[in-house]
Amino acid sequence: MQRLFKCQFYFMTLLVAVLSVVGTATSDDHTDISTDSVEQKTQKPTIIILGSRHFANPGMDGTNTKMDDVLAPKRQREIEQLVTQLKAFQPTKIAIEADPARDTRVNASYQDYLAGTYELRRNESDQIGFRLAKQMGHPKLYCVDFWDDWGKAFSLDRDKMDFDTFAKTNNLEHLLPSPPTEGKITQDEDGTIWIEPEKYVSIIDMYVQDNQPEGIRKEHQLYLRIARIGLGREYPGANWVWYWYERNLKIFVNLTRITESADDRILFIVGAGHVFLVQQFLEDSGDYTIESPLKYLKADTAEKPASEKTD
Repeated sequence: MQRLFKCQFYFMTLLVAVLSVVGTATSDDHTDISTDSVEQKTQKPTIIILGSRHFANPGMDGTNTKMDDVLAPKRQREIEQLVTQLKAFQPTKIAIEADPARDTRVNASYQDYLAGTYELRRNESDQIGFRLAKQMGHPKLYCVDFWDDWGKAFSLDRDKMDFDTFAKTNNLEHLLPSPPTEGKITQDEDGTIWIEPEKYVSIIDMYVQDNQPEGIRKEHQLYLRIARIGLGREYPGANWVWYWYERNLKIFVNLTRITESADDRILFIVGAGHVFLVQQFLEDSGDYTIESPLKYLKADTAEKPASEKTD
């Protein structure tokens, strides 16, 4: 009986020891797998949104800042310096403010540029996007804008989105954006408003100024003021801002469509007014890491010829 008891005791002791070893191995294996999973989940694609002025002066905004000729030698040197600084981000893709419907045309021009048969136009997609893509050895650029006739997506006629006229005829002008306080203001025959800067600002300084978080937020707040323009069941301001939200939401979706891996580093060049909403959508999705372009932009570093040092 004692012999049987001892055998049972030894057997149980051996069983506990074996289970302990197996349990430890299982626990260690589980920990490793769990750690790998956590690391995989926390690694996200990275995006920089570079808020930009429109180099070619298309006059598409409510108030447009007039750019001087970016093809001038001095401006070209500044743009080259900007591209050199942005290169430090090491983007794997460059996205631009062009509708995907233009992808074939844009990338045909880019291929001609690589072949030396295309001269860069004045717009920021060419001047910054094409140059940087070439230096990074990228085979193409990505068109991620969304463009449609105002109100077409919601079957709204333009009268239901004309917040400016509504505000002026209903004593709501205090909700309209205030006139600029700096620069010379001019207006074309078609109503396009321009601001002509009073002093020269280098390209890099321009981007440093236009990508400050405070300024980006203030510009977004103007849209929310416009949204309040309306009375009763009339919402011309909200109708207009509604489309603005839709456009930027679809830009966000287009960015997700070009994201292929957690290793992607995407530089998106877009009008500065878009930055707040696109960045908010990206951040709120939880799927991206957002970096500020200010991390890479260093003002006043461009070397100037002796003849320009008194500017």
